[in-house]
Amino acid sequence: MMRISTASFYEQSKNAMGSLQTSLLRMQQQIGAGSKLLKPSDDPVAATQALATQRSIAMNSQYAASRTHAAQTLTLEESTLQGATMVLQDAKGLLVQAGGTLNDADRANIAASLQASLDRLQGLANTDDGNGQFLFAGFKSGTAPFVRQADGSVSYAGDQGQRLSQVDALQQMAASDDGRSIFLSVQDGAGYVSSASAGNTGSGVVGSAVALDAGNAGYGQDFVISFPTASTYQVDSVPASATPLVPPSAYKPGDGIEFGGLRVSLSGAPAAGDSFSVATAKNAGTDVFAALGDAIKALKTPMDNGGAPAQARMLNALATANRKLTNAHDNVLTVRASVGSRLQELDALDSTGDTRMLNDKVALSAVQDLDYASAISEFYERQTALQASQQVFAKVQKISLFNYL
Repeated sequence: MMRISTASFYEQSKNAMGSLQTSLLRMQQQIGAGSKLLKPSDDPVAATQALATQRSIAMNSQYAASRTHAAQTLTLEESTLQGATMVLQDAKGLLVQAGGTLNDADRANIAASLQASLDRLQGLANTDDGNGQFLFAGFKSGTAPFVRQADGSVSYAGDQGQRLSQVDALQQMAASDDGRSIFLSVQDGAGYVSSASAGNTGSGVVGSAVALDAGNAGYGQDFVISFPTASTYQVDSVPASATPLVPPSAYKPGDGIEFGGLRVSLSGAPAAGDSFSVATAKNAGTDVFAALGDAIKALKTPMDNGGAPAQARMLNALATANRKLTNAHDNVLTVRASVGSRLQELDALDSTGDTRMLNDKVALSAVQDLDYASAISEFYERQTALQASQQVFAKVQKISLFNYL
């Protein structure tokens, strides 16, 4: 018969109850924490998986925050550009109105309305995000990008920096556009701009340049229509070649002049020495503020007693400004379209990010979350085992041979 000493019995009982208490305490901690993993050593593989998934969730949350900020900025930009579009549309309407039969006072009133349009456009171009950061200043977002000078002109004080947001793991997105690319630029396909020389003395009025053949070898160059005499014209490219592009030809008011893939009509009676420029939109001047300023200046110039030459100067100035405003308007619309595309892309990335976040949370839950039903059942099972062990120990320790003598 095997005999167990009293000391050995106490030691074994103590170890058994200690193990049961430790197991029960761990189960209590798991229930309190709601997690199967209290420390990495509980399950090193699962702990590594949980850490990687938590990192993915944190990164996805950061990308989501960046997308939210970018969407807010782009929404503000879209709203601002919508306002600029309306201002330019109104200004073009005023220019058309000014070309009618009006007197100096009427034109002065239209000039005042155009000045208000210019002021509104400058205000929109200096929009800030509510935190003192100007939307269209590039990297110089702490200062207003469009500054009115003493002579009334507007200059750009920002830069062409583009603030990028990390909207996904491998994707950055421009959260705003710089003012130069919006208000001081035109699209590559913008139309030619016709204008009269400031020194013209005749009553010639130049019409818009119509593109006939964009594949023409001369298309994309600048041109000058000059009048050596009041009845003849010639066309030269810029810079001028040895021979005129169109040699001296008889001028007939209203006839179209074709050159370099373009057709330009002229009316009125130009004087000898008058000239008209037909330049690409980029070379003709892309500053929308300057275009409005030129139109205002032309409308403020008295011409009731100036005769046909004064009328021609005013009509030429308005036509040139209208063409430049049209090019600027098209450029703003193009930027608005780009902003809209970026907002749509952010929506798509949000949808993908939400799906990724949900999948990560499901994976993390499978690795570390506690099954409360099983855990509580196991807790009571271990609690019962500990209580039984304690009761057995209490009874067995009282057994003695002296109790049977």
